[in-house]
Amino acid sequence: MDKQHLREQLWDDLEDSGEARFPFPPHGRIPNFAGADAAAERLAETTAWERADVIKANPDAPQLPVRRAALRAGKTVYMAVPRLRDEQCFLRLDPAEIDDIDHATTVGGSAEVGVPVHPDAVDPIDLIVAGSVVVTPAGGRIGKGEGYSDLEYAILSEFDLVDDETVTVTTVHEMQVTDATLSFSPHDVFMDLIVTPERVLETTPDADRPAGIDWDELGDDQRAEIPILETLE
Repeated sequence: MDKQHLREQLWDDLEDSGEARFPFPPHGRIPNFAGADAAAERLAETTAWERADVIKANPDAPQLPVRRAALRAGKTVYMAVPRLRDEQCFLRLDPAEIDDIDHATTVGGSAEVGVPVHPDAVDPIDLIVAGSVVVTPAGGRIGKGEGYSDLEYAILSEFDLVDDETVTVTTVHEMQVTDATLSFSPHDVFMDLIVTPERVLETTPDADRPAGIDWDELGDDQRAEIPILETLE
């Protein structure tokens, strides 16, 4: 099935069912969903979460409860600078340095209180939390279609901050888990855990993790707009 068709179908289904949550509409974004708090709580019960001291998280609304839970548990959280537009392309949120966790874990708050750091100053990542539009039971993930989540992983890989032992997880609504047959590219990062409000699905990805940046997949515009790429090429 065409990935964009599947995205549109999922966005429609979430909205029509009343399971979508603010911000509206769910279309064109990582959709927020009813039960996002419950999914975060279920994630916090996993061994992977308990073992993680350093988390890299996406900035989207459905994973806001995850980011807040991480800081409250004393975990350091890294978030990418929007569109990787700075050479210091990650923001470090250290719970020891933050007074208002609720504010710091929003997009605007993280930009205010997060410390911009170059990847060479990022701690090794124990757990990656990704936002998804659709996921497969095997761990295949479809995002909004811009490719930043996978590129962020590739950049971290270039600096030896992630590897095959780094756990990848997404929190989603049950409606976002699809049995549709999809094709994925070598640069796509599969999820080890899919967490919904109802369950934790341990996947068995049949694809290797990307070992770094796939330069052939990058367009001239991306190379020009993402400063860190110039230092790595």
